[in-house]
Amino acid sequence: MKTKDLTICAFSAAIIALCAWISIPMGIPFTLQTFAIFFICGAFGAKHGSIAMVIYLLLGSIGFPVFSNFRGGLSVLFGVTGGYIFGFLISTWVLWGLQHWWKENTIRYFISCCIALFVCYLCGTLWFLFLSMQSAQPLTISAILMMCVLPFILPDLFKIWIAILLLYRLKIFKKKNT
Repeated sequence: MKTKDLTICAFSAAIIALCAWISIPMGIPFTLQTFAIFFICGAFGAKHGSIAMVIYLLLGSIGFPVFSNFRGGLSVLFGVTGGYIFGFLISTWVLWGLQHWWKENTIRYFISCCIALFVCYLCGTLWFLFLSMQSAQPLTISAILMMCVLPFILPDLFKIWIAILLLYRLKIFKKKNT
């Protein structure tokens, strides 16, 4: 990789961390990480977004407080939000796989982001379900969906829209593709 690419990836990982710190604490915190991921993948390409997520995960796993509520360490990755954090990485891979289809097209990028978001929800929900099954009183799938997915759908769709709007305003996505 060139120095420019490394700089973009490091800067992107820092943006993801910054957006993780902007959070509303709940069981599953409401953060701006999804916005960061969708913006970065649209602006710099999903390959750079994937590398940035790997950097972010590595920093967090060794203890840097890059996760929501200024947390870090393996305990976060293996805690209730860990599936969603790994889901962010898999989401960037999904966007990378779809990048040839959505390249600079706002409608296709929105659809691709929705698919990636669904994959993130799936990863996080399955991990949360797995952890719940280990407890003395496991939650039902519907209870987990009510707690971990439904409250986030509209805000996450709004974050996708804001990311695309910003990409459009920065002239990364052209008007002819809207």
